[in-house]
Amino acid sequence: MIIKKIALISISATLCLGSCVSKRKFHAAQSRVKNLQMDSTGTHSKLKECNSALYELNKEKESVQRDLQSLSSSSQASLNSSKMTIAEQAKRLKDMQTLIQAQKDVTNKLKKTIADALVNFKPDELTVSIKDGKIYVSLQEKLLFKSGSDVVDPKGKEALQSVATILNSNRDISVLIEGHTDSIPMHGKFSDNWALSVSRATSIVRILTNDYKVEANRVTASGKGEFAPVNSNATLEGRSRNRRTEIILSPDLSELFKLINN
Repeated sequence: MIIKKIALISISATLCLGSCVSKRKFHAAQSRVKNLQMDSTGTHSKLKECNSALYELNKEKESVQRDLQSLSSSSQASLNSSKMTIAEQAKRLKDMQTLIQAQKDVTNKLKKTIADALVNFKPDELTVSIKDGKIYVSLQEKLLFKSGSDVVDPKGKEALQSVATILNSNRDISVLIEGHTDSIPMHGKFSDNWALSVSRATSIVRILTNDYKVEANRVTASGKGEFAPVNSNATLEGRSRNRRTEIILSPDLSELFKLINN
């Protein structure tokens, strides 16, 4: 009997132990399955997020590609436009250079014509030069006037007649007559050197327009007095050179200005 009891107890213990082990395995398996399910759900969620992010990235990529294509087209159009502008500017510059050179040629030819016409006058009586694109005919006082006078001498009229002949053959030239004096104060008929310089310029304008028929609308009289000297007024020779009247000839630059302003 004792042996049977022991056997029964042993069998019961074995069954009980086996049952406990099976339950632990079962619960462990359930827990593992549950964890795997949670991992699968998390992985699926992350995959969904990745797919969504990938979709957005693809959309952004397409947008960037469109922008790049548009920018490329715009840049090419701009480049073509720039090339046209550069070509136009190059042509404009060439035209301007051609016109400037033509103006220089005309000015140089006119200077030579005037110098040839006045060749019989001495260098200390008059000079012909080009400055700032204009022709300066500088006539000294001793050729034109007596000291302190605004009446033009006969020899001075001869020089003015030669200049007028050229002006009448070149009607697109404007003329400025500038009177200049030394710094010695005036006494007598004229109140100051301003008055004397203006009166001398006006006398020459009247001779050119009244006697030699240069159009009055082309000629301007101006007096500079003692304030535009070419030499020092400290010496006798310097003052003599400062007492002068300048006939300044300006060729027509309207075509050049038109080209610059366009």
